[in-house]
Amino acid sequence: HTHTLTFFFFLFLAIARRITKPLWTLCLCVCLLSVHPPPILCLDLDFANCGRGQLKFESGSTSDFRIDASGVVYAARDLELTGPASLTVQVNDIATKRQWTTQVKRVPFIYFFLKRMKRDWVIPPINVAENSRGPFPQELVRIRSDHDKNRSLRYSVTGPGADQPPTGIFIIDPISGELSVNKPLDREHIPNFHLRAHAVDLNGNQVENPIDIIINVIDMNDNRPEFTHQIWNGSVPEGSKPGTFVMTVTSVDKDDPKTFNGMLRYKILSQNPESPSSNMFTINNKTGGIITVAAGLDREKVSQYTLIIQATDMEGNPMYGLSNTATAVIKVTDINDNPPEFTAETFFGSVPENRVNVIVANLTVTDKDQPNTLAWNAVYKITGGDPTGSFSVPTDPTTNEGLVTVVKPIDYETSRTYVLTVEARNEVPLARGIHSPRQSTATVSIQVIDVNESPYFQPDPKLIKLEEGMLPESTLTTFTAQDPDRFMQQSIRYSKLADPANWLRIDPNTGRITTVAVLDRESPFVKNSLYNATFMASDNGEPPATGTGTLQIYLLDINDNAPKVFPQEAEICEKPEPNAVNITAVDGDLNPNAGPFAFELAHRPTDVRRNWTITRISGDYAQLRLKIGYLESGIYDLPIIITDSGNLPMSNTSYLRIKVCQCDPHGDCTDQQHIMAAGLGTGAIISILLCIIILLILVLMFVVWMKRRDKERQAKQLLIDPEDDVRDNILKYDEEGGGEEDQDYDLSQLQQPDTLEHDTIKPVGIRRMDERPLHPEPQYPMRSAAPHPGDIGDFINEGLKAADNDPTAPPYDSLLVFDYEGSGSTAGSLSSLNSSSSGGDQDYDYLNDWGPRFRKLADMYGGSDD
Repeated sequence: HTHTLTFFFFLFLAIARRITKPLWTLCLCVCLLSVHPPPILCLDLDFANCGRGQLKFESGSTSDFRIDASGVVYAARDLELTGPASLTVQVNDIATKRQWTTQVKRVPFIYFFLKRMKRDWVIPPINVAENSRGPFPQELVRIRSDHDKNRSLRYSVTGPGADQPPTGIFIIDPISGELSVNKPLDREHIPNFHLRAHAVDLNGNQVENPIDIIINVIDMNDNRPEFTHQIWNGSVPEGSKPGTFVMTVTSVDKDDPKTFNGMLRYKILSQNPESPSSNMFTINNKTGGIITVAAGLDREKVSQYTLIIQATDMEGNPMYGLSNTATAVIKVTDINDNPPEFTAETFFGSVPENRVNVIVANLTVTDKDQPNTLAWNAVYKITGGDPTGSFSVPTDPTTNEGLVTVVKPIDYETSRTYVLTVEARNEVPLARGIHSPRQSTATVSIQVIDVNESPYFQPDPKLIKLEEGMLPESTLTTFTAQDPDRFMQQSIRYSKLADPANWLRIDPNTGRITTVAVLDRESPFVKNSLYNATFMASDNGEPPATGTGTLQIYLLDINDNAPKVFPQEAEICEKPEPNAVNITAVDGDLNPNAGPFAFELAHRPTDVRRNWTITRISGDYAQLRLKIGYLESGIYDLPIIITDSGNLPMSNTSYLRIKVCQCDPHGDCTDQQHIMAAGLGTGAIISILLCIIILLILVLMFVVWMKRRDKERQAKQLLIDPEDDVRDNILKYDEEGGGEEDQDYDLSQLQQPDTLEHDTIKPVGIRRMDERPLHPEPQYPMRSAAPHPGDIGDFINEGLKAADNDPTAPPYDSLLVFDYEGSGSTAGSLSSLNSSSSGGDQDYDYLNDWGPRFRKLADMYGGSDD
């Protein structure tokens, strides 16, 4: 029975020792064997920095161990170790003849066998030191199956580090089963590897179940601590007690924190400045927390400390551990430990009287605390000398000065000097144990300057009560002013500033007020029975000062206004009921000089009382109604006598204009007079005026166009001799009607559109352009007998035909103008249209005497057959 040897177990032990200054380290692997003969690798000696020449290794116990030239210790025979023992190793530098010795402690270990247990393999975890210097490949363990004595087997490993990334780290001899590491390992990169070992025959058949191989990378102190920040900023209030926490600094070490390699310790290397003590702060060596250890932090002396902090691994061992440094900047923050102090004990200032919002004096203070902070900003308070609250002391935010300001008018005649007591404090209270010194309080002496003040009326306004109707030159009152300048000898003169109705006059020396007109309460300048007048008083100071006062006159009412009827116009139906109107009266006076009123119809004219009756409804209203059943439509002015209720009653005859009209069943007027009486609003009147203006503009444009066309016609050669052209001598006159009776013509006679030709009708008011003015004649000749004016359409047609058939007519295709005068005028008709004789009975020979311009007219209407 052959036992498979499994013995490779690594023990890392770092021993540093100063031997002639160079450092050396020892890596020891102690191997215990079971049955296999030597040589067996037990440890690997690595002397670092021991020299650059060839080294010779010698063992103190040559019978048990031997050392080759590379420093590998082998067991020379089978060893049985019952307890710890030591081995002395000597190293000689052949070139320099220098020697080093070390003691290797031998520790007994348990034997590990690769034996078959229920056909399963068992391999304990393998520990491999990181950063090994080789040589490589370096054997770790030999894997053997008990099936290899009967047949040849092939061994392989799988997993990360073997056939998976990162590949090539571990290799295995497929025949001997020797597992080796191919390169140095880095624990900070991969702390352990998990591989699986396989054993198969030459045909690839699995002969053993896969076995797990755990390879742990043993940490070495190959990483320095690293601070998370190179510069750390912290703060601590000044005056802090010892033990006050300031800040915490931290660093990290990539080495295993469970070993000494990753156990860090902190300490303060230096402090700058070293005032008031070189050890103002301390640091917790494990946590990195910085606290104060001494009193005396004063920002005004030292505002900032700079500490150099060191972090060292190996639990801070200065010989073995690796270290790194960082900077901690600690600012000493300000507290209010310095009260403000005035720069002087007394400040002075002056101010004219009656001036407000004026800066009298600037109070300056000093404060050692940090500027523009709550502990530096000063707040000023007046603690004495200002019983009326006439002053305030706000703070200038830029200079921190106190601005003594006048907030209420100061009277020189009352007080000429003020002495204020002002106290200065900060916006935040002083720190505990700090008290305000005497310099935090100062006095301010203020001198008041006398100025010429304005006279003032007393009282203002002044109210007096008078009855209206006072006659001119009546004395009302004396309205005088007072001069506040008691220490100045000055005179005052008075004048009138505002008198809306010009009723009053004031004596410039005495202030006596008299009337210059009758006072009327009903004046538009009187509001609610009050009349206001303003007067001015001026002194003779330098410069002169003026003041104003108001005199209010309350006018008591007297019965000086007669009542009037209201409304002044009304409407009533001529026949249907109801035919009554309610009226009242208005009176400019007040009660009891106004209503109740008495209403009465006048006795003249007599038909008033015959047709109308008035009945009193109440003290202020009466009802007017028709006594007769029918009254012809029209406008009637009814005189009504109204009497008020004054102590001396006043009566007045007031006229009420009543429109009697025809009404519809609803009682509304339907005739044109009602429509006209209804009136138009302002907007409607403006619209009508605009339409009229537009119509006139259109007519003017049409006339201008007609004149232009006439000039174009006159440019052509006339068929008539210009000397015989009578067109310029004919003047057209519109005749007036016959008065009111002329309004009753029958309009239906004009509504004959079928008998008229639209192309031949000349618009009313438009004459021919070739007509010339003619001296007025009592009659106009007619070419044919005029028809009766009742049939105006036939009359116009006959005139048109006569004009068309007249060979002596002017060679222009234009219409003649005929104006209808109407009938029934008492003055008679001046138109030849209404003449009882025909045109042939008239003698027009006198036209020959009027000159050549009327020759053509004489030929047309003369008695000659030519």
